[in-house]
Amino acid sequence: MKPKKLKIAQLSTPFINVPPKTYGGTELVVYNLTKELVRRGHKVTLFATKNSKTSANLEYAFKKALGLGMMKNLLSGLAQKLSWAHALPSLYHAVLPFEKASQFDIIHNHFHYYGLFFSSLIKTPVLTTYHGDFATAERSRIEKLILEKYKKNFWTAISKSQKNQVKTKLNFLKVIYHGVPIENFPFSQEHQNYLAWLGRITKKKGLLEAIKVAKKTKNKLVIAGTVNPRDREYFRKEIKPKIDNKLIFFIGPVNYQKKVKLLKNAKALLYPISWEEPFGLVMIEALACGCPVIAFNQGSVPEIVKNNETGFIVKNTLEMAGAIKDIDKINRKKCRERVEKNFTIEKMVDGYEKVYQEILSR
Repeated sequence: MKPKKLKIAQLSTPFINVPPKTYGGTELVVYNLTKELVRRGHKVTLFATKNSKTSANLEYAFKKALGLGMMKNLLSGLAQKLSWAHALPSLYHAVLPFEKASQFDIIHNHFHYYGLFFSSLIKTPVLTTYHGDFATAERSRIEKLILEKYKKNFWTAISKSQKNQVKTKLNFLKVIYHGVPIENFPFSQEHQNYLAWLGRITKKKGLLEAIKVAKKTKNKLVIAGTVNPRDREYFRKEIKPKIDNKLIFFIGPVNYQKKVKLLKNAKALLYPISWEEPFGLVMIEALACGCPVIAFNQGSVPEIVKNNETGFIVKNTLEMAGAIKDIDKINRKKCRERVEKNFTIEKMVDGYEKVYQEILSR
């Protein structure tokens, strides 16, 4: 029996367009999920920004992605100083699918807690996929209150690590890993003589540690990433002085084509994170190209990287430096196979389809 075709609302964020031009993990996942659901015959409405591109029906509150500078653009000088005012643009966007809730079989909320606030006011079921770090969230008193209030809602986790972080007993229906469109990440058996680092440049992402390892091992490191306003001082003081364009190179934000080229030609992706990251999308993008990952044992890393087979899981920069010497022992084809088996778009969407049907059968 074929699964019923559904009318599904996907609520993305208003901060980054779908798909993102450069950085934006949540928005990229929403794009791929929406595209595959439409391909499978579901009637999907994407709530994002007008400058988004999608095969689904598009609804929006804002014409352009707000970015992290939204407060300066939308709020007056006084309002920028009022913490409660910062939620106004987000709520203005998040309410959209709930105003039209009767048109949908299910609403899938990817926008933090904002979708939760309206969920009890409608009959249409709401599924929340939280893309953030529960360990950090539960250190906030208000976030703990929110999680407690909405713990009986329908939730999915994006990794076992993320699910285990949260102390509040949320109603998790399933752990569904992110997937990538494997056909868009060409495999490369060969590599060039450089290491790669890719991501948002912030302290917890470990770029400083990656630079130290590259210098210690005398390996070329190519850095690609975005610098958000709140991290500019960190970049200016800690990172920029170390970019010498001899061993350490910074190429700035990269689009899809440049990202693929960087990853498939790298001999390894360095991933020395210092936080419980719920899911590192760049790791599966690298593995899909055949690029091994050398990562610190944090968050979802051991769920993605198979130690000694698709890369190395290490404790510190000393071990990371040692792992680089052994990188050619890794079979790049095994890296690709790891993604083909566990982290495809098809596998991800299979998981969400089953959860949608489970919710609607109750």
